[in-house]
Amino acid sequence: MGYALAMKALVASIVLGVVVAGVEPSKKMVPAVYVFGDSTLDVGNNNHLPGKEVPRADKPYYGIDLPGSGKPTGRFSNGYNIADFIARNLGFEKSPLAYLVLKARNYLIPSAITRGVSYASAGAGILDSTNAGGNIPLSQQVRLFESTKAEMEAAVGPRAVSELLGRSFFLVGMGSNDFFAFLTAQAKQNRSATPSDVAAFYGSLISNYSAAITDLYKLGARKFGIINVGPVGCVPRVRVLNATGGCADGINQLAGGFDAALQSLLADQKKRLPGLAYSIADSFGFAARTDPKAAGFVSVDSACCGGGRLGAEADCLPGATLCADRDRFLFFDRVHPSQRAAMLGAQAYYDGPPQFTTPITFKQLAQQS
Repeated sequence: MGYALAMKALVASIVLGVVVAGVEPSKKMVPAVYVFGDSTLDVGNNNHLPGKEVPRADKPYYGIDLPGSGKPTGRFSNGYNIADFIARNLGFEKSPLAYLVLKARNYLIPSAITRGVSYASAGAGILDSTNAGGNIPLSQQVRLFESTKAEMEAAVGPRAVSELLGRSFFLVGMGSNDFFAFLTAQAKQNRSATPSDVAAFYGSLISNYSAAITDLYKLGARKFGIINVGPVGCVPRVRVLNATGGCADGINQLAGGFDAALQSLLADQKKRLPGLAYSIADSFGFAARTDPKAAGFVSVDSACCGGGRLGAEADCLPGATLCADRDRFLFFDRVHPSQRAAMLGAQAYYDGPPQFTTPITFKQLAQQS
């Protein structure tokens, strides 16, 4: 059997769930997962981007608890990140590999067809201007998926790809970096954001987000698992700017306002785009409603890996202070959750209490035909 015919047969077996060559049907909830996002979802793309200013998790102590290796892989975590745990809940070993890793290994299309691809990039934003030049912004991630789809179609044909993408899970988590950039810009101008500033900011974010979802839909995506923006004012990087170490309520209110607008956007797009299904994971609500002590955390304001006050005055690099029990810290570095925190979030979004997902859970989304 030629390569193209073999790949078409493989796609058919994945989409239809039939037995091939004596192999039992997969326990995967969906045939593939495609990931679009920032550093909370990145699994190695930024390691392959040029430039000194590109944020990379390519040195210890990142990955110290990663199962099977204990080495840095580009994940901004002591182990797995939330993309890994969501993929595991959907029946995969972990997140699909990074696009640039797959390109370097000349394995993009086999992975895109049998497992998926991660386009997530640390530092990326909904806006192209956010940390420009040091990441793959959302719009470019969508373009990379478009080029991937074209290669998939060349390998197995448009019909097989359409069936595959229609049943696959599209995970999107983006926005925190836009808020950090927005507030940094206001601080540099030594002024507070006006209502018109906020309205213009929200307008740009929603416009770009809408374009990304619409473009992915036109390319064949139907199932969208969306992670909204969490309480970014409570990460150690922001807390350390407050004399009391408390959360920055202003930026949290901004994030909450955007989350409300995002929910309205998805509800509107569902009406306009036939067959679109979505689940919004409320990372903001999950953080607000979860009792840290009951969840087993002893620290919710400090970085496990870093230095200085709240562990937030230094990056997580070799020689940094490292906590002994990473599972007891909500944050691994001064911005990103620990492996255990990511696991708990993914469980809540997949099949947790209904208040953490709208209008359905990730599991219910995956099960839709």
